[in-house]
Amino acid sequence: MTLRESLRLFAHIQLLPVLENGEETTLIGGQAVMEGVMMRSPQSYCVAVRRPDGEIVTEEHPLQKVSERYPVFKLPVLRGLGTLGQAMWLGMRALRFSASCAMDEGTGPRKDLGSTGMAINLAGSLLFFIALYKFVPLYLATLLGRLIPALGTRLAINIVDGVIRIAIFLAFLFLISRLKDIHRVFQYHGAEHRVVFNFESGRPVTIENAQEFVTWHPRCGTSFLLVVMVISMIFYAFLPFDGFALKFVSRIALLPVITGVSYELIRYAAKKQRGLMALLTRPGLWLQRVTTQSPSNDQTEVAICALERAMELERAQGGELVIA
Repeated sequence: MTLRESLRLFAHIQLLPVLENGEETTLIGGQAVMEGVMMRSPQSYCVAVRRPDGEIVTEEHPLQKVSERYPVFKLPVLRGLGTLGQAMWLGMRALRFSASCAMDEGTGPRKDLGSTGMAINLAGSLLFFIALYKFVPLYLATLLGRLIPALGTRLAINIVDGVIRIAIFLAFLFLISRLKDIHRVFQYHGAEHRVVFNFESGRPVTIENAQEFVTWHPRCGTSFLLVVMVISMIFYAFLPFDGFALKFVSRIALLPVITGVSYELIRYAAKKQRGLMALLTRPGLWLQRVTTQSPSNDQTEVAICALERAMELERAQGGELVIA
């Protein structure tokens, strides 16, 4: 894998939580990948990718719910960890397939990125995430607290830490969206959302019908990440630590708990769609103006292909195709 391809893959891994959409209790969800879309149904998934030569290639497999394999993940909070953990695993698998296809220039056998290459990129992405969203905001907030006495209290440092974290996240999304490759991913993200909306409407899923829908969706990972950051500020405000090291370690240790709680709030808000809980998803819907872009007909065709193949596999397994 060349340096350019490694950096391209690294950027896509960083965006996995932003692009993921769907949960166990819904019929379909999906995720944009490199030059394609992954669609999942309750018991199957399909990744459809358009190769450089224009051909659409797919990979589909049965998918067992994590809560069926491990009943403990049916419990509140824990079910969020199980579902999101499976979504990230599936997202990495889909990204690996899409990268192999999208980087194939037709000059030889399709590239196999290999487990080692993916593991190195994943480890690097995790370290980057911890440094950018845990270490840097806390360090800057602590530094400001020393320079400005009014910001030196425990509560003030935690609030400033949260504000800086959100600012870094927004700046990162804006800057990376300027890249040509990422702009195309955001177009496929929009295609995925439009096709999901088209399916949920009950109308025939076609390119023409799908293109009539908006590109922002309340179950999108973009909304989820914003909720995680807001809930993090609340959790951190109650931590009885003043030292930098303990604050930093506690932020990493509490991430699974915060993730599980945020999942429950998003899940509830998505069902209500109005009132105070709907405010939780509204900033994420606004931000999806950046993370989703209007797709071309060709990109929408790829998303429809992924959905249809996932549905075919679902029927073959006896899945019940009803709107959840």
